[in-house]
Amino acid sequence: MKLPRRHFELHRTDRVGWLRAAVLGANDGIVSTASLVVGVAAAHSSQASILVAGVAGLVAGAMSMAAGEYVSVHSQADTEQADLSRERIELEQHPAAEQRELTAIYVTRGLEPELAHQVAEQLMAHDALGAHARDELGISESLSARPVQAALASAASFAVGAALPLAVTALASAQSLIPWVSGTSLAFLALLGIVAAHVGGASVLASARRVTFWGALAMAITAGVGALFGAVV
Repeated sequence: MKLPRRHFELHRTDRVGWLRAAVLGANDGIVSTASLVVGVAAAHSSQASILVAGVAGLVAGAMSMAAGEYVSVHSQADTEQADLSRERIELEQHPAAEQRELTAIYVTRGLEPELAHQVAEQLMAHDALGAHARDELGISESLSARPVQAALASAASFAVGAALPLAVTALASAQSLIPWVSGTSLAFLALLGIVAAHVGGASVLASARRVTFWGALAMAITAGVGALFGAVV
C-alpha cells in the first residue's frame, strides 16, 4: 500500500524553548541594566562610574542567566529522563497493563474503545516508549528540555538587551542621562514585546504594554532607591 505523503507544518510550539529563554534574557538585560544605570545615576555618580557599573552588571547578569537557565532546565531534563526510565521498566515488566493504560487515554480523548485498543496496540508495536512518553507523560521532541540551548540563548540575549541601555549611557550627556536611558529602554522593551508576540502568535498590544509597565516600575523604584542612597551618603 502506498503511504500518503507527509504534510510538514511549522508550529509556534516548536520555538517555545529557545523563544522563552531568549525573550526572558533580553527583557532582563534591558530592565536590570537600565535600572542599574538609572539608580546609580540618581545617586549622583560620575558617568564613568555609571558605565563601569553597567558593564559589570552586563557580565554578571549574562553569567547568572546562563547558570540559572542551565540548572533549571537541566532539572527539568533530569525529571523527564527519570520518568522515561521508570516508564521503560514498566513497559518491560507489565506490557499488557501499559497497553490498557494507553487505550484508556485514547478513550478519554474521544476514540471508541475498540479503535483505541487498535491504536494503542499499533503504536506500542512501533515505538512503545515514544507513545507513552508523548501521550501519558506529555514529553515530546519539540517541548523537551534542552539545558545548553536555553543557557546560551539566555546569556546571549541578556548581553544584547543590556548593551542597548549601555550604548545610550555612553552617548548621552550626564545631565540628560536618566531621561534618555529610561525613555529608550522603554522603547526597546516595547519593541521586544512586539517581536515576541509576533513570533509567538500572541497579542502585540498586550505584550508591549506588559513589558513596558514592569520595566518602568523597576526603573522608577531603582531610581528612588538610588536618589535616597545618594542623599544619605
